[in-house]
Amino acid sequence: MDEQRRVAAFLATHDMETEPAYRLLDLSSELGELAKEVCTSTDYGHRPDDVTVPEDELGDVLFALLALAEELDVDAGTALESSLAKYERRIEETGDAGSGR
Repeated sequence: MDEQRRVAAFLATHDMETEPAYRLLDLSSELGELAKEVCTSTDYGHRPDDVTVPEDELGDVLFALLALAEELDVDAGTALESSLAKYERRIEETGDAGSGR
């Protein structure tokens, strides 16, 4: 995935490599910021049609996820393809993409 290679190059250029556990914490933090934006823009769910997500906040989540994939030596594109195939199988088998919890 080109985006993952760009993130990897950025991390290397700026000496930002770190342990996967820290990448996961960063990803969780960025997701929290995204959730805050959704909560705030919808008045905590009272106006669900008003949801807004700033592009840079979504970008922060993507950066953190791709950085985690890089630190885990997982190709994000391959992981996405595996996930899509899993959802397609579920839809074919059950008519629903959910895990059937």
